[in-house]
Amino acid sequence: MTISTASPPTTAATAPAPPLRIGPHTIGTPVVLAPMAGITNRAFRRLCRQWGPDCLYVSEMITSRALVERSPETMRLIEHDAGESPRSIQLYGVDPATVRLAARLLVTEDRADHIDLNFGCPVPKVTRKGGGAALPWKTELFRGIVSAAVGEASARGIPVTVKMRIGIDEDHHTYLEAGRIAQQEGVAAVALHARTASQAYSGQADWSAIARLREVVTQVPVLGNGDIWSAADAVAMVRATGCDGVVVGRGCLGRPWLFADLTAAFAGSAHTTAPTLGEVARTLREHTEFLAEFYGDEGRACRDIRKHIAWYLKGFRAGSQIRHQLALVDDLAALDGLLANLDPDDPWPGDDAEGPRGRAGSPRRVALPEHWLDSRDLHPDQAAAVAHAELSVSGG
Repeated sequence: MTISTASPPTTAATAPAPPLRIGPHTIGTPVVLAPMAGITNRAFRRLCRQWGPDCLYVSEMITSRALVERSPETMRLIEHDAGESPRSIQLYGVDPATVRLAARLLVTEDRADHIDLNFGCPVPKVTRKGGGAALPWKTELFRGIVSAAVGEASARGIPVTVKMRIGIDEDHHTYLEAGRIAQQEGVAAVALHARTASQAYSGQADWSAIARLREVVTQVPVLGNGDIWSAADAVAMVRATGCDGVVVGRGCLGRPWLFADLTAAFAGSAHTTAPTLGEVARTLREHTEFLAEFYGDEGRACRDIRKHIAWYLKGFRAGSQIRHQLALVDDLAALDGLLANLDPDDPWPGDDAEGPRGRAGSPRRVALPEHWLDSRDLHPDQAAAVAHAELSVSGG
């Protein structure tokens, strides 16, 4: 789908950015779609690729254990479109042996061209078992998981990357040591969400941490993540930190055309996209169609698109009644009827549609296994808790 309207340039054009190289893959626009649970499925990735075909689009997080056990839902989640390249999958795991088996399945069955490892999830049900953002605190466990994945995948030419956070909280940073270890173990790139687990998505990302990581990790690309709400933000992050590319998460919710803006910005253009309400409605409808194909179920697709409604309509004068009705839509015919009531000529609302999207939450104490912070080593009783961490992650 093409949107022809554009807002006045908001930033001066800059020199084109070099492509991002991840192992054998050259990513023309140094932009990566962040894995987001329930969001970055095949349907959403397809939609975004239409706007930025030269970016890298990563699947939502896949649990290693569920993959090894060939959970039907997980096997569906790792499917890619025929034209999707590189095929990128994010793995979550807490046990080196299980992660090794999951990586082996992906590469020997030709299901992925790139594997990303999740060490940034701040969700309590994950961290309380020692997974996600809590795991890099245990340095040798972290090393073991990275080594297992890299060893299995690199033998077949598949690059492995790592995505992590600054640390558990302000008193327990892990990112610099984790970056060193990841580089030593042969990863192809390291991405940093510049918040701690205790911040969740609240407050402001500390971009200076990305710059410090760039000073430590010098042999492979460093990618920055956090508070990229516009193409101008992405360019500013690269300038401020020296990172090699950016990872975009919540900023693209309800606005897949952000990848067109990012592509333009890193090509040296100040062009930005400003769709009318009619164009937004057509994009929302197309998203729903892709979801219906993905699920093979029109009703499920309509239930899924409900969570995207507020993001798509942010700032527009759509009215509370139609917003409420759209949030209850259950088939495409009903969706079409409601979208037909929107004013297609309503212009892009500007600042009202910009800025943060998604739930930020609030700072919190991170749930951790008992005595987790007493040592960087993994004690036997903690190992037992960690062994159950994947069981607490539902879905893929």
